[in-house]
Amino acid sequence: MCSEERALTLYELNARVRGALETGLPDRYWLQAELSEVREAYNGHCYLEFVQKDKGGRELVARARGVIWAGVYQLLKPMFEREAGRPLAAGLKVLVRVSVSFHELYGYSLTVTDIDPAYTLGDMARLRREILARLKEDGILYANKELSLPMIVSRVAVISSATAAGYGDFCHQLLLNDYRFRFDVRLFPAVMQGERVEQSVLSALEAVMNDAEGGWDVVVIIRGGGATSDLSGFDSYWLAAACAQFPLPVITGIGHERDDTVIDLVAHTRVKTPTAAAAFLVRHQLEAAMRLEEASRQLQRLAGMRLEAGHARLERVVDRLSSSFLQVRMSGEHALNVLLRRLDHAARDCQSSGCHRLQTAGERLRRALPVRMERERFRLQLLEQRSAAADPQLLLRRGYSMTFHKGKLVRDAALLKKGEEITTRLAEGEIRSVVK
Repeated sequence: MCSEERALTLYELNARVRGALETGLPDRYWLQAELSEVREAYNGHCYLEFVQKDKGGRELVARARGVIWAGVYQLLKPMFEREAGRPLAAGLKVLVRVSVSFHELYGYSLTVTDIDPAYTLGDMARLRREILARLKEDGILYANKELSLPMIVSRVAVISSATAAGYGDFCHQLLLNDYRFRFDVRLFPAVMQGERVEQSVLSALEAVMNDAEGGWDVVVIIRGGGATSDLSGFDSYWLAAACAQFPLPVITGIGHERDDTVIDLVAHTRVKTPTAAAAFLVRHQLEAAMRLEEASRQLQRLAGMRLEAGHARLERVVDRLSSSFLQVRMSGEHALNVLLRRLDHAARDCQSSGCHRLQTAGERLRRALPVRMERERFRLQLLEQRSAAADPQLLLRRGYSMTFHKGKLVRDAALLKKGEEITTRLAEGEIRSVVK
């Protein structure tokens, strides 16, 4: 370094950079960029980070800090949300009017003085078109619309916030309907605004799917009572794909009238508000009841006509049966007379033959009876002799004896034990002994 050249301090260098920027870029410029960060400070300022990506949308090619001072932010924020239908948030592409500034301590930044919501709306519309095109390319854009509502819709799964006013209005309108239709309603809670909308509603849809015992007829997604700026969570490909492919008809009543979200476009039926969703279900039940009533009347008419035709046929059949019955009766009486005559002849023949057989059998019985009686008398005598010979008393008189133990006849000495008492019976008297 030359001795005459004085070294600059960092502050002095930054001051020169600031002066160069203020001199070279004195005006305000319209800037196209994407927001990667939006942070509202306690003092009312809004701090931003702008980024630009390459054509592939993956790599960052530029980044800059930005700020909207509190006074300007109080004007731009409600205007942008009213026009764009959503708040400033990361991921939005914006067209902002900025001035370039450089601070010796905080460095380079962009100060936002204006914003064009139309640019963001155009980008949001482009994003929505891209989502719809992707759903159509996947062949699922109209899948839920092609489902048929059950004729009777009584079991309703509701996806909403438990504290939302729209959910209370829906239940009041549905359960206290003028026609006293009965509905079984169950809430599957979900966050209906903010960054958690997509994941929360997807979890609720999964819970409805896994509720095997529910037997739900339709799924109703309702919001109501929230700001229009909180609808961005419903413009999601994955949420739209889940609704489009859901096996039950999906009814949406998210509580906005100006724009349709992507899930409105893929749902089976889209209504404006939660109360309109309840009215739609009640009207569907009423139409079903009217169809059933008309079917009942037609059934009664057809049944009456069939009954009249049946009565007429029955009368004709009765007339035919009367004449046929007379013919059958006469034929039957003739056949019966023939059978009676045959039976009479057969009975006489049988009686004559039976009497002859009876006489023959009687003669045989008279001849055989004395012989049989003599044979049986001889057999009885033999049995008496055998019985007398087997009398125990005779055996005892011949010198035999019988030994008993506990009243039972002893046939095997090995069955007796030492010390047991036995009784020996003789022809005259008994002997008691102890086994040794």
